[in-house]
Amino acid sequence: MISDWLTPDKINVIDAIDSWENAVLLSAEPLLAQGYVTDDYINAIIKSHNELGPYYVLAPGLAMPHARPEQGAIKNGLSLLHIRKGVSFNSAENDPVYVVIMLCAHSGEEHINMISELANIFSDEEKLNRLLKAADLDAIQAVIN
Repeated sequence: MISDWLTPDKINVIDAIDSWENAVLLSAEPLLAQGYVTDDYINAIIKSHNELGPYYVLAPGLAMPHARPEQGAIKNGLSLLHIRKGVSFNSAENDPVYVVIMLCAHSGEEHINMISELANIFSDEEKLNRLLKAADLDAIQAVIN
């Protein structure tokens, strides 16, 4: 269940940030601090973005950066960064990004399970809009719970 992985200590709400790189770094901070990922995991995300572009910007306003399990995922987890003013990820169709959900999964199977759980929110337009417009932690938790 998403609320099991995405606990309040892994959710940050900020007004603005200056770059997609810093948004990725800030969204990763709770996972890094709590031992879910290594620095290599975050570096792999940034390297992939630089090589392949913002493939993980999934919908208008929504990014889900992640790397392969063997690139430094230690255990399964999610973090969420909500940027009230949005930030460009260089995604022509989906910028600005307001919600960055970082996913880390220890195995390919868990990766798929986590994405399918998240898809329940992403595929519900009303829930997704509530998430993108959430002003604080309580509003975010109301969507994910």
